[in-house]
Amino acid sequence: MASIANAVVPGQRLGHVQEYSAGPGTYSHQDFLYASVVGIKKIIESQGELPTLTVQRENSQSAMPEIDAIVTCKVVRVNPRFAAVNIMVVGETPCKDDFQGIIRVQDVRATEKDKVKIYNSFRPGDIVRAQVISLGDARSYYLSTASNELGVIFGTSVAGGSLIPISWQEMQCTKTKAIELRKCAKPM
Repeated sequence: MASIANAVVPGQRLGHVQEYSAGPGTYSHQDFLYASVVGIKKIIESQGELPTLTVQRENSQSAMPEIDAIVTCKVVRVNPRFAAVNIMVVGETPCKDDFQGIIRVQDVRATEKDKVKIYNSFRPGDIVRAQVISLGDARSYYLSTASNELGVIFGTSVAGGSLIPISWQEMQCTKTKAIELRKCAKPM
């Protein structure tokens, strides 16, 4: 399997459809193949078939939160109506860009929504696994922890010790053994 590399830009003619088959990052138009993205042109040889032309981006794009995506985020501030978070990971892919999200009081858990208190669910510095439920407003994605697998996955106690979950709504400090309230994620 051999490959040849060249830098290309969108719309640049790469070859004829009788000589190559179109791969990722390319498209065909009137018997010619063109680049559809900025990147490196690669020709992948394969036995018994036409060589495949592809264009690979030099720098991979940052992960973008999408509806229903599972994200890992850090709580930056809380108020009685929501917890503001910075999204750090989408699925398994770290974010290169900064994305803000909010977990509204009604999206913390699926039942007894009227009894939820944000301060008893999240604290600044907590690492939370959540699901994107809407693209929200211009500033923030709307996130939910209303599932057993979603919630706080790591936290630090008031005393500075790590917290370990002991129930779905309580975590215990490893230093002082004090119990603090959180909306805990069920371990996966």
